[in-house]
Amino acid sequence: MEFEDVIRGRRSIRGYKTDPVPKELIKQVVALADRAPSSMNTQPWHFHVVTGEPLDKIRKGNTERTMAGVAPSREIRMHGAYKGVHRDRQKEIAGQLFEAMGIDWGDKERRQDWVLRGFRQFDAPVSIVVTYDEDLAENDIAIFDCGAAVNGLVNAAWSMGLGAVINGQGIMQSPVVRQHPEIPEGQVILTCVAMGYPVPDFPANEVVSRRRAVDDVTSFVGFD
Repeated sequence: MEFEDVIRGRRSIRGYKTDPVPKELIKQVVALADRAPSSMNTQPWHFHVVTGEPLDKIRKGNTERTMAGVAPSREIRMHGAYKGVHRDRQKEIAGQLFEAMGIDWGDKERRQDWVLRGFRQFDAPVSIVVTYDEDLAENDIAIFDCGAAVNGLVNAAWSMGLGAVINGQGIMQSPVVRQHPEIPEGQVILTCVAMGYPVPDFPANEVVSRRRAVDDVTSFVGFD
């Protein structure tokens, strides 16, 4: 695929086939993502690729603890509720997804079911848990660098016929996520990426989030 086709064509996939994804294909995706730039070549990221029974245990624990009222326990700083234009954009994509799935805003049961799909990592056959080295925990640049690598993961996956979605809900209960892949203590859990083959007729998979025009997000200085 041409680079522009990948960037413009990629979508966040929330409906997956149950087909297993070959390990060698995931290795190709990771090899491309690993070429992400990083500050002074520090390469702070680690990818823990989970599937099968360990992933099922993560889904179960993440969902059950959340439903039982256990407070979120992410290992990164939490920002609290979004406000202003950021909240507006959050609501806009939720509206697009609910419309595609035929979920009414007043239907609390179906809305909750949709949220729980996120805690189950959208039932994807693969989850890539992204961590970074603990000795960089006070260094925001390390998180910035990991973001570049995660961007590489989702784009590389798309270029190879896979779908993916960056899924913060999937690591909401970090002790569960840390336990089953046996993530070393010296690493901080940042996020996870659900990945697999997209279901072609799953309505939410066709949703494309809207973007502002270039002139609305960019300031040009010193040009004629």
